[in-house]
Amino acid sequence: MARPLWKGSISFGLVNIPIELHTAVRNHRPKFRMLHAKDKSPVKFERICIRDGHPVAWEDLVKGYEYQKGHFVVLTKEDFQAAALNKTRTVDIIDFVNADEIDDRFFETPYYLTPSKGGERAYALLREAIRESGRVGIAKFILRDAQHLAAVEVIENAIVLTMMRFADELVDTKQFDFPAIEGVRKPELDMAKALVNSLAAEWDPSKYTDEYRENLMRVIKAKMKGKHIEIEPAAEPRQAEVVDLMERLRRSLQQSGGKPRASTPARAGKKAPAKKRPRHAA
Repeated sequence: MARPLWKGSISFGLVNIPIELHTAVRNHRPKFRMLHAKDKSPVKFERICIRDGHPVAWEDLVKGYEYQKGHFVVLTKEDFQAAALNKTRTVDIIDFVNADEIDDRFFETPYYLTPSKGGERAYALLREAIRESGRVGIAKFILRDAQHLAAVEVIENAIVLTMMRFADELVDTKQFDFPAIEGVRKPELDMAKALVNSLAAEWDPSKYTDEYRENLMRVIKAKMKGKHIEIEPAAEPRQAEVVDLMERLRRSLQQSGGKPRASTPARAGKKAPAKKRPRHAA
């Protein structure tokens, strides 16, 4: 098993279950380093003082908060320690809420919670209680000195902890000028709904792949062998003569086949998730 990112316990009420935190997602995108074009050597980046132009050693760095342009207040280790919360190693479930009441914008990165030795029975008990309740636990815990909000839910046989944003981190939609519904004409809406239905399908995450990453890896592997490949760009004909919205919808509907796609029947005995939000694949 992979090494855990964090060890602690999960608590609800007076029950504490020893758990480990593991990453639930992986990044496949290639990583790059900056090289000197002349000799292909990696480039080292230095920390330069803006005022005197000289390099600054790590031991000479301090952290500053810019409260006004060009004006900083310096924070010491003692300042951070004074602000720090008690470093408990516990995921404290505060509430259990209905999944469909949570705005999707709150969700960030998912992690797997696995039971530590001796906690398997209590872990299974909590998992099944959450599953049968149809609710999501809302918890707080400390990771790397910072407090985090998290959702605790069940996916298959795993308890999954998903990092969440705090309410003040969301940008209010009222800051933007979105068009009103009065500007929508019924014939256009009916045509648009027909187009949506013609593209209806069952959620299958495996069919959506990162084509840019695949193309980039093909280029990299070819260059490793001293070869050069040309990747044909996807044909995307422009229909400059189409200017009417209704006509655009009509043509889109024709291209999609004009009929609603058949949905794959759900498997017998399988419950649909309460919240229709994207799941992160392991």
